[in-house]
Amino acid sequence: MFHVQRDADGLVVRVEAEAFADSTETLPADHADLKDWAASQKLASNLQRLKQSDPEMIRVLDDLIQVLIDKGAIRVTDLPVAAQAKLMDRSQAREELGGLSRLVGDDENGLI
Repeated sequence: MFHVQRDADGLVVRVEAEAFADSTETLPADHADLKDWAASQKLASNLQRLKQSDPEMIRVLDDLIQVLIDKGAIRVTDLPVAAQAKLMDRSQAREELGGLSRLVGDDENGLI
């Protein structure tokens, strides 16, 4: 049995193995509400992981675009005007920081 707390709409918002002050009832492990709660917790966890990795992924994509441009696979002008402006802005910001070498070094003690 698990101790649960429900919100005003009757949705499970907290589940604990031990009793806690705000628990409103106990439910068996196979109860549908507990399964729904567990699924929503997993979804929330996965969304949080994606949000946390977004800045890293932006850096990867920024570097990839630069490599493709440097190799002549694409031209900046192949991209939409808004994308061009964002890339130019990031490029200028990197240059003002001293180029790529100061952002992330081999020892991972760079700014990012």
